[in-house]
Amino acid sequence: MKRKPTTAPAPAPATAAYRHLRAQLTQVGWISEGYVQDRGPGAGGPCYQWTRKVRGKTVSVALSREQYQWLRQAIANWRTVQQTLRQMQRLSRQVLFATVPHPPRRKRLSKRILGLI
Repeated sequence: MKRKPTTAPAPAPATAAYRHLRAQLTQVGWISEGYVQDRGPGAGGPCYQWTRKVRGKTVSVALSREQYQWLRQAIANWRTVQQTLRQMQRLSRQVLFATVPHPPRRKRLSKRILGLI
């Protein structure tokens, strides 16, 4: 008779940390990819500029001051989302490899291999 692998419950601190990260995602406002620049007057072109990649090509758009300020915040929010998701992935892998049964190994997997550092 085959034994059914059982999983141990996730540690309470990891669960609380994951819940906190999930709550952070709900607080994020508008998001956008790309970069914005304030080139200043006399730059020989638009003062405010937004650039991003579209199918491997850089696309640049001239902006008004209001658009620049709005996009600057949206891009900052996007970077926060990316950082939060990276932390959630790291925590998920940590719980996975600590609680879910795994095949026998000759040597332990390093933190670098598991993506924990």
